[in-house]
Amino acid sequence: MSSITSQGAFQGNDAAALRIALSRADARRKWRAFALTVPLLVFLLLTLLVPIAALLLRAVENPEVVAALPRTVQSLKGWNPEVPPEPASYAALVEDLGHLPDSSDAGALARRLNSEVPGARSLVMGTYRALPIAGTPEEIQARLLQLDPRWAEPLFWQAIAKNSSRWTPDYLLASVDLQRNSKGKVERMPPDQRAFGAILLRTFQISFLVTVFCLALGYPLAWWLASLPARKANLLMILVLVPFWTSILVRVAAWIVLLQSEGLVNRGLMGIGLIDSPLALLFNRAGVVIAMVHILLPFMILPLYSVMKNVPATYVRAAVSLGSAPLSAFFRVYVPQTYPGISAGALLVFILSIGYYVTPALLGGADDQMLSYYIARYTNVEVNWGMACALGAVLLAATMILYSVYRRIGKAELSIG
Repeated sequence: MSSITSQGAFQGNDAAALRIALSRADARRKWRAFALTVPLLVFLLLTLLVPIAALLLRAVENPEVVAALPRTVQSLKGWNPEVPPEPASYAALVEDLGHLPDSSDAGALARRLNSEVPGARSLVMGTYRALPIAGTPEEIQARLLQLDPRWAEPLFWQAIAKNSSRWTPDYLLASVDLQRNSKGKVERMPPDQRAFGAILLRTFQISFLVTVFCLALGYPLAWWLASLPARKANLLMILVLVPFWTSILVRVAAWIVLLQSEGLVNRGLMGIGLIDSPLALLFNRAGVVIAMVHILLPFMILPLYSVMKNVPATYVRAAVSLGSAPLSAFFRVYVPQTYPGISAGALLVFILSIGYYVTPALLGGADDQMLSYYIARYTNVEVNWGMACALGAVLLAATMILYSVYRRIGKAELSIG
C-alpha cells in the first residue's frame, strides 16, 4: 500500500514539473516572438505614433503670445475687455517687445495675433521697428497712440488677453468653424468666415465620387481577372499595377495633356461626332475626379480580386441550374460573397482620397481644393503650424471614425454569416 502511495506521489511531482517546464517553454517562446516584433514596434513608434502625438499637441499649443509678452499678459489680468487698457499695459508691451531676441520672434508674435485680428501684423511689426520707446507709462501710451492709433482699439488687446494661456482650443474650434469670443464663450463664426465646414464637406463629396467610380470600374475588371486562368490573370495584373511604378506628378502631367481643350480626349470626342466644341475637363471637378480615379483604381481592384479568387464559380452555375436567371444569380449569389472586398476597397480608396493634395492642386480650380491643400498652405505659406495641425487632426479623426464604422460593419457581416 505504501509503495502505491509513493508511486502516485512521484507521478504527481512529475506532472507538476512537466507543467512548470511547459509553462517556462511557452513563456520563452512568447518572449522570443515579442523580441522579433520589437524593431517593428520601435519603427512604428518613431514614424507613426510620435508624429501623431506631436501633431495633436501642436494643435492645442499656443506659445507665441505668452512667451513673447509675459508682462503684458500679466498686466491684462482682470482687465475689462470693453475699454482700452491702463497705461501700465502699454509700458509692459513696450518692455516685452524690447526683450525679444530678434525680429523673427516679433514676426511669430505678429503672425499669431494677425490670425486673430486682421491688421495686427503691421501693428506689431511697426511698433517693434519703432523701439526703443522710453518714459513713464502715460508717456509710452501717448507715444504708441501717436505711432499707431489702432492701439486704442480694445480688439487688439483682446487678442493678446485671449491668448494668455500656453494651451488653447482655438485652432481646433476654428477647424470646425467655431470660435471663442472676447468673454471666452464658444460660438459659431460669422457666415462670411465659415470656410472649413464647406471644405470638409467638399473633401468628402470628392472622395465619395472617386470611390463610387473606382468601384464601378474596378468591380467588373476584378471579376474578369478572377475568371481567367491564373497565368493570364497574373499577366494582366501587371498592367493594373503599372500605375504604382509611375510618379503621381507624371500621371497628373499626362492628364493635363490629355484633358486640355486641344488634348487627345476632346479631339477624339469631336472626331467621332459626340461633341461640337471642346469640353471643359481641366481645372475643374471633372478633371480632379478623372485623375484621382485613375490613380486610385488599383487600390480598389486588388482587394476585390483577392476576394473573388476565393469565390467558387460553381455557386452561380448551381443557382442557374436551379432555375435562377443568370443576372439574378450573379447579384444574389456571387455579389454578396464579395462584400468583404467591396468594403475593404471602398474604405481604402476613400481614406486615401480624403488626404489628396497634389492632384486637386494641379487639376482643380479654386472650388475644388480639398482639406489637405489648406494644411499645406498653413504649413508653407501662412506658417501657422497650429492651424495646420488642427486641420490634420480633423482628417485623422475622420479616418478613425471611418475605420471604426468599417470594423462595426465587418463584425455585423461576420455575425450574420
